Amino acid sequence: MTILVTGATGRVGSRFVPRLLQQAEPVRVLVRDPVRAEFLGRLGAQIVVGDLRDTGTLDEALKGIDAVVHLGAAFRGVPDEEAVTINHTATVQLAESALRTGVTRFVYASTTLVYGPGQGRPALEADEPAPPGRAYPMSKVAAEKALLHLHRAQGLPLRIARLAFVYGEGDPHLAESLLWARDWPLHKRLHLVHHADVGQALLRAVQAKGVDGEIFNVADDAPATALELLNLNREPVAEEAASRTLDDPWEGIADTAKIRRELGFRPVYPTVYTAKDAGAL
Repeated sequence: MTILVTGATGRVGSRFVPRLLQQAEPVRVLVRDPVRAEFLGRLGAQIVVGDLRDTGTLDEALKGIDAVVHLGAAFRGVPDEEAVTINHTATVQLAESALRTGVTRFVYASTTLVYGPGQGRPALEADEPAPPGRAYPMSKVAAEKALLHLHRAQGLPLRIARLAFVYGEGDPHLAESLLWARDWPLHKRLHLVHHADVGQALLRAVQAKGVDGEIFNVADDAPATALELLNLNREPVAEEAASRTLDDPWEGIADTAKIRRELGFRPVYPTVYTAKDAGAL
């Protein structure tokens, strides 16, 4: 199976592609900056230079490809218009090109942020997305809906992986959690997933048979509290933090029973502490 990966030089992609190459799968990566992708080329990936927004590039990049793992996304630090263009418009263009070229697997990396506020329990894949009014989660929801329509109407071989808060292997994301954790009640929780387990989930999603049109939550077994995030980052705890109220204890918490049941997913790092003890932060 020859696999095309987008977003290969990003935080998730730069850690996923080496794992994919270890499976002896032929891997092609679509990148804008070939210099940033040189390390992937040395590992054996085929480098294609292009842009997700260029439909001509997409058709060429997808020639001879059996499966797509779409990790390319615009997150923080970009204008809302760019987030929508990359996360929604370009994603749909990529899927349409995949249909034209006969791709047999299309894995889309989404986010558990699409769920929005909790429902008195962990979020299930069947729950209707209700994201907060920010460009990133809203554009991800729009992309999901468009891809699911292409699956139903034209047979796009779609698998959606909704990732929790990704961390590990030198990724500064865990430290960036302090942007919110500093102001949270100490018992508010953040659902995490380590890069090793993101890689595992994506591999299982691309290799599985009979799961077209399915959505899978990808997260570890024990969400971390704000207090734990502060301690892990060696951040002092504000005196008033213990008295802050928590309106929704289930916001951001995802149920992972489906991916465990249907794809055999078991976290390598079930908690952030197992990753810490293994030196994998």
